[in-house]
Amino acid sequence: MEDISALNQGIRINKFLSEAGVCSRREADKMTAAGRVYIAGKLAAAGSRVFPGQKVTVDGKTVSKEEEEIYIAFYKPKGIVCTTASTENGSKVVNVVDYIGYNKRIYPIGRLDQSSEGLLLLTNQGGTMEKILRSRYGHEKEYFVRTASKITDSFIKGMASGVPVLDTVTKPCKVWKEDDYSFHIILTQGLNRQIRRMCEYFGYRVVYLRRDRVMNITLDGLKKGRYRHLSDEEITELKRQANINQGGSPT
Repeated sequence: MEDISALNQGIRINKFLSEAGVCSRREADKMTAAGRVYIAGKLAAAGSRVFPGQKVTVDGKTVSKEEEEIYIAFYKPKGIVCTTASTENGSKVVNVVDYIGYNKRIYPIGRLDQSSEGLLLLTNQGGTMEKILRSRYGHEKEYFVRTASKITDSFIKGMASGVPVLDTVTKPCKVWKEDDYSFHIILTQGLNRQIRRMCEYFGYRVVYLRRDRVMNITLDGLKKGRYRHLSDEEITELKRQANINQGGSPT
């Protein structure tokens, strides 16, 4: 049973939007600051609370919590942008949500470069998004990479040891060679264009990049451009690894 005192205090707007599957809490804060969120007809501010019975709108559209938990694995082709917006940097783009055309509101968990392909998870569960996106939780993502130049043992060792990129040094990671021009890598963080930047540091150019796994979910059996719903067993294990209770909220 819900705590009556907790209900009387309401729920923070960023948590409300996250649990409704609209976006992560961080994105909700940005949307609120941009004046896109209203509570009971009044402009929301950072820290505003939503009380039972109040109407919440984002960009004029009413937001309500979707009771059905949706988890989708999608094989993203190159050229598709991992956003819900129709434009990016002033240019029209084909976003992943429009491409899939799912009949309920879903959002991508994180991003995969427009020039890359592979596994992308989508959900309507904001708590799951939060837990998987936070790099401090160390969730694994596995990639297959092909380069323009022949791979050396010193390159593999360097990639695994930590590489200076974006004013930081990447965390040590698992890297193993597939053949003279390709390798596999498992990351536990998600810096912008991380693998490409790591390769560039050693003078290598990536010509093909595919994400094969996110935590316990793999690309196996998925055709490019198609999606599937996760099985109950996959969802249970995903939540276990992400430390999420069966109600969908972080514990």
